[in-house]
Amino acid sequence: MENGGRKRWGFRGNEELDKAASITIRGVLNKVMSNLNPQDHRPVIPLGHGDPSAFSCFRTTPVAEDAIVDALRSRKFNSYAPTVGILPARRAIAEHLSHDLPYKLSPDDIFLTIGCAQAIELIIKVLARPGANILLPRPGYAFYEAHAAANHLEFRHFDLLPEKGWEVDLEGVKALADENTVAMVIINPGNPCGNIFTHEHLKKVAETARMLGILVISDEVYAHLAFGGNPYVPMGAFGSITPVITLGSISKRWIVPGWRLGWLVTNDPNGILHKSGVVESIVSSLNISSDPATFIQGAVPHIIEKTTDDFYSKIISILRETADTCFDRIEDIPCLTCPHKPEGSMFVMVKLNLSLLEDIADDKDFCTKLSKEESVIVLPGFAVGMKNWLRITFAIEPPSLEDGLGRIKAFYQRHAKKQ
Repeated sequence: MENGGRKRWGFRGNEELDKAASITIRGVLNKVMSNLNPQDHRPVIPLGHGDPSAFSCFRTTPVAEDAIVDALRSRKFNSYAPTVGILPARRAIAEHLSHDLPYKLSPDDIFLTIGCAQAIELIIKVLARPGANILLPRPGYAFYEAHAAANHLEFRHFDLLPEKGWEVDLEGVKALADENTVAMVIINPGNPCGNIFTHEHLKKVAETARMLGILVISDEVYAHLAFGGNPYVPMGAFGSITPVITLGSISKRWIVPGWRLGWLVTNDPNGILHKSGVVESIVSSLNISSDPATFIQGAVPHIIEKTTDDFYSKIISILRETADTCFDRIEDIPCLTCPHKPEGSMFVMVKLNLSLLEDIADDKDFCTKLSKEESVIVLPGFAVGMKNWLRITFAIEPPSLEDGLGRIKAFYQRHAKKQ
């Protein structure tokens, strides 16, 4: 390049990645938060994310903290880990998950990942092939769409039915599937709906998947966080009907999302995933990716085996209380309707009635202006596939939740249509 002349460079950014990232929850929340008013000195109320670890009432158990310290000081976990994860951690997770299953998992069924996020990325990469498609829930968790798009895997949406407690529209699943469909995804306990699928419904899901010749990917990152009428049932209980890939982590139940330790589990007593080459591809993908920190892997057996029921009960009790508060206070805000009281996870889906509001164009506009005027962050429903809905988290300390919902009511009153 001479005298200021222009040269054509042979590189540029990957536009496909930019498009994929734009539909993630993190990306949407960042845009909403960019509208916060720096002149508002009230604390920001985060009702849009699923990370309660910043609040003292949701502190993890000291058992987990001690396990990390002991693992680090032991000097046994300073080296690289095996591709699939260290054996003691995989064995502990296999035993832990087997308590809820009609068969026993082997450590060879467990693959450790950098949180549940990497487990999602991993299974999408494994299943992606030219012409294939995957069935995703609506509303759902946009990380699946983002990674499917990045890997050129077509995704099709089936509906969750609010009038039926957010059950899967199984007839819709059958209508969407074809000879190129590889899997369907469910999230149980539900994100973003806060629902818990019944044993009967999960069996129907498995039977539908078997009929279609597809596997079920069951995202159970909120496993055991159930506090309503329906008990938590793992999808792996139906692995003898159809192959099930379970995704999970220590992030939510132990309130340590930043520790980034997750797992992918093959629930497949009939060995179909081995015969189809899926297990081999999982290992191949792990061979060319990063691993969770070895010392955290080393702490997992102690975390799982020594955590007491008192800790679990305390977390469930707080979530039950805040879910009740959230549901009750939402009913007091005329422009919001909650079709189903949350029974699990950390979220609830709320329908937005725009006809009662002035100067609000849609859910994105609602959340943007709410952020600016009230310093309350809520996730617009379009980010999870439901335009003009909202996803609200109740995994927050009770006084802050009360404050945040009070500010939303004040926002409504300011923007309510004049009669």
